[in-house]
Amino acid sequence: MWRSTFSEDSMKWVYVGFMACLETTIWLVSAMVDCHLILTATGSSRLYSQDRAQLGRQLQRAQCRYFKDLFFSTISTNHILGYAADGYARVKGISAIVTTFGVGELSAINAIAGGYSEYVPIVHIVGTPSTVSQRDGMLLHHTLGNGNFQVFADMSRNISCAMAMLNDPNEAATLIDHAIRECWVQSRPVYIALPTDIVQKKVEGERLKTKIDLHHPPNEAEKEDYVVQVILKYLHQAKNPIILVDACAQRHRVLDEVHKLIEKSGLPTFVTPMGKGAVNETLPTYGGVYAGNGSNEGVKERVESSDLVLSIGAIKSDFNTAGFTYRVSQLSTIDFHSNYIRVKYSEYPGVRMQGVLQKVVARMEKLNVQPGPQADNKIAKEDQELSKDLVISHAWLWPRVGQWLQPNDIVVTETGTANFGIWETKFPAGVTALSQVLWGSIGYALGACQGAALAANETGNRRTILLIGDGSFELTAQELSTMIRQQLKPIM
Repeated sequence: MWRSTFSEDSMKWVYVGFMACLETTIWLVSAMVDCHLILTATGSSRLYSQDRAQLGRQLQRAQCRYFKDLFFSTISTNHILGYAADGYARVKGISAIVTTFGVGELSAINAIAGGYSEYVPIVHIVGTPSTVSQRDGMLLHHTLGNGNFQVFADMSRNISCAMAMLNDPNEAATLIDHAIRECWVQSRPVYIALPTDIVQKKVEGERLKTKIDLHHPPNEAEKEDYVVQVILKYLHQAKNPIILVDACAQRHRVLDEVHKLIEKSGLPTFVTPMGKGAVNETLPTYGGVYAGNGSNEGVKERVESSDLVLSIGAIKSDFNTAGFTYRVSQLSTIDFHSNYIRVKYSEYPGVRMQGVLQKVVARMEKLNVQPGPQADNKIAKEDQELSKDLVISHAWLWPRVGQWLQPNDIVVTETGTANFGIWETKFPAGVTALSQVLWGSIGYALGACQGAALAANETGNRRTILLIGDGSFELTAQELSTMIRQQLKPIM
């Protein structure tokens, strides 16, 4: 369905700021937000595949500052393609995939929905029939045969934070910029539809000289200061406060602020299952995973006896709270979120947590600190004895995994046993944990492992480790062939 050729002249136009072909504009803008890997599935889009070697040579000669490290990678199937994009984005920050209209995009839609559910930024580019074919309602392959060419985009609309239908070259550049900015800022998938007859249309290239502004506008100063004042009042009054870090602290990129808060306050710090890996677990104040009745006794008692919980980026889903068994009152909770702050039962919409956390850290005085439990990877003596009988118990396995892990590893756990067992593993510094606690699509972890391993190749010499059950493995086992072809070497 897709076919393109790249001329030396069209490449030069991009860099001197005159005109750029539309497909190149998408790749350039993606690279501006540090997405240097474009994923596609075998037999789907031909947008670049027959010309990527030529494109690479031209971009290298042109010394493009955004594209010098761009790669294209082919995945075996579209549903694994989506999982790989999810894993890549969680490690690298954002990802991009290309699928074919109808059959390809619908195969990937489950994975894209998982990205929407769990706040993972994925740019989903769909090659659609020409604008002429759509206008005339032609009876084409990959359609429902009823002339409705919008039906698949409509399916994606509720799992995308922005839609860009590139039917008019005069609007395309603005729509591309907007979609990719929203993908980053909201940390959720976006959908870009590119018709075949629009691919090589020229658009103004001057805007490519300037990176997209990916920052939120600052909070209203007076309102932010008031919220900070309210938070500090309760924080300074508290007798035994604690910090609880969840997934949205990672997804909305406030981990620097979180670590400054942990280190300056000295407060006992815990994570949720979805927040696993968000905090440096070698810090002396790290106490483990809190998941209601799923927590170990020391963690459960310390969190639930606290008179003030600083809850950062909470997602209170069923698995994340062990069946809604949290026993923490809202009257003793301050919630920090990407678009609002809630102090007990008072909510402050439009006040984002990043600026608030920065000011809380800067203005915070000495706090009342009561020590909490300290997580470790020690194996109890009775569990050590069990291992001698060749019976591998969970009580023995997960601390042992923690002893074996190395700093900066990437650990991927499948929905099920591994997702729950990893709670009892204390990570070395710099470990990145990937799991799908909220969406929970079986087979996710192998595809995510592949994407994570691709990202690890870009970010340094990091091991990628997959913990997966045999049933989940069978759903996506074919992707081992792709890993071998790509010379990836995850540990499974």
